[in-house]
Amino acid sequence: MPVPKRKTTPARRGKRRSHDALRPENIVVNKTTGEFQRPHHVSLDGFYNGRRVLSPKGKAVSS
Repeated sequence: MPVPKRKTTPARRGKRRSHDALRPENIVVNKTTGEFQRPHHVSLDGFYNGRRVLSPKGKAVSS
């Protein structure tokens, strides 16, 4: 089984791990209900960008 020839330095290890950090979630306020939600996602009541895109039964609404 292969074994590294030299110990990995902390700088090289840090460079490899630079993209592993968790970013905070971006939250916006829903215009219709005032609830918090993720941007660019349909809210639970079926609204997206101030318009109803889903009917209460779950069927798509034609524009």
